Amino acid sequence: MKIFVLLPVLIVLGGCSKPEPVVEVNPVEEKQALKEEVGTEGPVAESKPAEAVSVRPHLKYEAEGGAVTITGCNRNVSGKLVIPVTIEGKPITSIGAKAFSRCSSLTSITIPDGVTSIGGLAFGLCSGLTSITIPNGVTNISGGVFFQCSSLTSITIGAGVTSIGGNAFSRCSSLKSITIPDGVATIGGGAFDGCSSLTSITIPDSVTSIGGDIFRSCTGLTSITIPDSVTSIEQGAFQECSSLTSITIGAGVTSIGQGAFYSCSSLTAVTFLGDAPKAGLLVFEGANATIYRKPEAKGWGDTWDGRPVKLISEKP
Repeated sequence: MKIFVLLPVLIVLGGCSKPEPVVEVNPVEEKQALKEEVGTEGPVAESKPAEAVSVRPHLKYEAEGGAVTITGCNRNVSGKLVIPVTIEGKPITSIGAKAFSRCSSLTSITIPDGVTSIGGLAFGLCSGLTSITIPNGVTNISGGVFFQCSSLTSITIGAGVTSIGGNAFSRCSSLKSITIPDGVATIGGGAFDGCSSLTSITIPDSVTSIGGDIFRSCTGLTSITIPDSVTSIEQGAFQECSSLTSITIGAGVTSIGQGAFYSCSSLTAVTFLGDAPKAGLLVFEGANATIYRKPEAKGWGDTWDGRPVKLISEKP
């Protein structure tokens, strides 16, 4: 049986110069508001509305079995939103797809530690959101979950995350830093596409592949190291990273996709730590890079994908 109830939540309303006040919603008032909304004087659990109720503080949620899912948010809500740990004794364990999508006046959201699932585009187009922490219980960051959160400057990813979906942080143009925890095995295509303020990123040894277009148009990125655990760099992975000057590619990489470093106009040095990988078309098109390799590495000639190849000892 699904139960739709009102959520008492702490909202801190934004202010320019004064400390932001904390407004606590009275549970009794909330319950009365629900009675008026659904037209019943019976207990909340017996109201059985056809759809989730949207009243103060403008959240929609659904209780089913022993857990609660946040399913929606009134787009006019603003300031700081604190999601409680439980509702009527039941833990909040998931945030549904698009739950906070287009809530452009929210500046921060506190997610309780009990949340284990965050749906696709859950925070998409939240253009006022500046920072957020993903709890350790979350294992997967779904596709597009922070798509075009243009004010997001930092994010903390919990230690439990093992995969980051495609376009998860795409067009987060203010994002300056992000730490990917050990244990993440896959990063989907376009995950950081258009993160133009990102200057550095550390990829852990647990990652096995670099998705297509993953760092495309990250124009602030200057250098990066691909760990030995990675076996493939897919097409367009670093396309149009115009400030990228150097990159080190781990010994495990066996293939690099088409245009992986296309139009990286500042790229001058690419260091390979292993044998020559299989190359797609135009890997370094538009880049004036010299390739440096180890003397014992196999498969290298005087050029690779049209770029000169030298020994690491010859590197300036």
